[in-house]
Amino acid sequence: MHEPAAFSHALRVYWEDTDAGGIVYYANYLKFFERARTEWLRAFGHGQQAMAEAEGAMFVVTDARIRYLHPARLDDTLRVTVQPVDIGRASMQIAQAVWRDTTVLCEGQIQIACVDRGTFRPLRIPTDILARLTE
Repeated sequence: MHEPAAFSHALRVYWEDTDAGGIVYYANYLKFFERARTEWLRAFGHGQQAMAEAEGAMFVVTDARIRYLHPARLDDTLRVTVQPVDIGRASMQIAQAVWRDTTVLCEGQIQIACVDRGTFRPLRIPTDILARLTE
């Protein structure tokens, strides 16, 4: 995977992120991806709670494919990237990666859908968010 010109979110690896050997537990990469997507939306003025309250909409993960390439360790400083690759009216596919310096440690393709927060039925992505995503 090439390093994309994407949104980037920095984080540090803490004890709680690791297994007994001081290596990031595999499931925690999904948490890192989620945090980065949340900060990505927030960076252009769209908090998820505000979207839920104003639009009655929320994003949910419908598919996640992850490839683990190298381990991250306790105290590593990481960068998690977010790059939308396919944006539809009610869903989008996002390429994400976890980097340590110039090394990709983990990469994933995450499919998220916009749904009604009460019924979980598909909704169109709110127009202001969609406009920002397709600029």
